[in-house]
Amino acid sequence: MPHRQEADRVIHGFPHRAVVDASLTALHRRLSPVGIRRFPASVTADDVALGDGEDLRPGTRRVARALVRHLGLPDARVTVDFRPMEHAGSVGLAPGPEYSVEVHERFRTRRRDIGAVLAHEITHVLLHRLGLRFPGTAENEILTDVTAAYLGAGWLLLDAYREDGVERQRLGYLTPEEFGYVLAKRAELFGEDPSPWFTSRVAYEAWVRGRAEARRERTAPPLAGAGPVARRRYAWERRRGRAGEGAPYAFDGGAPATGVSFSCPVCRRRLRIPAGRTLRARCGVCGTVLECAS
Repeated sequence: MPHRQEADRVIHGFPHRAVVDASLTALHRRLSPVGIRRFPASVTADDVALGDGEDLRPGTRRVARALVRHLGLPDARVTVDFRPMEHAGSVGLAPGPEYSVEVHERFRTRRRDIGAVLAHEITHVLLHRLGLRFPGTAENEILTDVTAAYLGAGWLLLDAYREDGVERQRLGYLTPEEFGYVLAKRAELFGEDPSPWFTSRVAYEAWVRGRAEARRERTAPPLAGAGPVARRRYAWERRRGRAGEGAPYAFDGGAPATGVSFSCPVCRRRLRIPAGRTLRARCGVCGTVLECAS
């Protein structure tokens, strides 16, 4: 996992949106709705806090074991080493039961971020054992960040984001807003509010921006909760059979359109329903029932 240090520019917004969506769909497909529901509560700050008075290596192993338990991995021996390295951390993916993690030596003096590094690396182990990966390295790392956040460990990665007069740091491959977006998707599913957990002001602000994007998806046509302005634009575009630039839906079947496709607001799988009707649509991946006015 990369670590962006003080001299690096922090990228904002949603540049990895397509891969984030594909990651959410792939995770729902692999785990199923029942499997996703096995992660109803996020890892707590107490479980992953490493106090100044705690011995570094035993404390780091304790935090790693807490994350292993949270992600439902088998209980086994954990080894953690600190050393100079290019990235913030790495993990061994050998078939044996032992978990072997390496952490950049700079985190010896940045204890509050050790949990974030371990969350990403141990999620790599989970995905390896699930047999879930994308072909490209960058896409696979984004999948890892999305999985960590969606299953309740990745809020630590967003909280490690700091940008002030003292330091500038971002851990992971997602932008701060993308982390906030995935955390908001989790919050919608489980009724969870991560906002009190953030110790970083800019992390909280990124969560708010990500949450706004997730909420926008919940109120976009053809979903029945869309506002009147969006509904009028949708109706006009359906009559001409062509969606406008940037619209979250696409029409087919001529003018007026007879079909519309859009992404499930939960798992982001692409759905197609008849246009011009009020109906309920059930997503075949996550099982969510959506009220639609298409």
